[in-house]
Amino acid sequence: YMLPIGRIIRQHGINFHCYADDTQLYLSINPDEANPLHRLQACLEDIKTWMTLNFLLLNADKTEVIVFGPESLKKKLISQSLHLDGIKLISDNKVKNLGVIFDQDLSFKSHIKEVSRISFFHLRNIAKIRNILSRGDAEKLVHAFVTSRLDYCNSLLSGSPQTVVKSLQLIQNAAARVLMKMKKRDHISPILASLHWLPVKSRIEFKILLLTYKALNGQAPSYIRDLIVPYVPNRELRSQSAGLLVVPRISKIRMGGRSFSYQAPLLWNQLPVLVCEADTLSTFKARLKTFLFDKAYS
Repeated sequence: YMLPIGRIIRQHGINFHCYADDTQLYLSINPDEANPLHRLQACLEDIKTWMTLNFLLLNADKTEVIVFGPESLKKKLISQSLHLDGIKLISDNKVKNLGVIFDQDLSFKSHIKEVSRISFFHLRNIAKIRNILSRGDAEKLVHAFVTSRLDYCNSLLSGSPQTVVKSLQLIQNAAARVLMKMKKRDHISPILASLHWLPVKSRIEFKILLLTYKALNGQAPSYIRDLIVPYVPNRELRSQSAGLLVVPRISKIRMGGRSFSYQAPLLWNQLPVLVCEADTLSTFKARLKTFLFDKAYS
């Protein structure tokens, strides 16, 4: 039923993503409009009508709304709540999006707190049986239950305050200590280096740069490729063949410094030519990890 719903949403000029059991609508709103939420309201009503005619149910209880933007404008929009099937859709302070918790300020504090809670729960359980596990088996458990959570959608944290990265780094440090049976007072950097684990900050950079490489080589969706622009100087310069990208001007007050369109070229332009010019994805990943590893532990 995705195609008919997609046509309905497009008729209202709204962007959307469809997943197996979830449809997300994205709308940029001008609060100065007479009724800025009218398009969204009409779209939801048309979707509900189509679903009713096709013996489907649009569950208003599970429909969530979240507003991003400056505080003053958010309050203005939140006061104009939507109504669906007689139910008032109130803007939430946080919503879960494909396993990631988004808050209105995009601080991801709630998400970090949840990742920390689950990760330390698993680490405590692994620590209880660590003495009867081989190092290889223990490492598999750590990667399955902890590292996978640190890496999941971590590119969203690019450009975040150092406190956010530090919270996740504490989890990785604890995982390394459990795996290597180290004490809390032992210096952690040599342990991480011996395990060949990139620190959290470098793992985030790795993900952003990997997406950038895929976008430049036609292996990423068009909406990712459209966010990066190759640098073309006005006259012939040595930098013309360096594979640089345009770093856009941003407003850090409005969190522009955390966007992919800013972080991707900023990080890409710092890479050595040898890494940028890798001819295959596997070669790029190997060279990139070596570069970030040397940068983190040099």
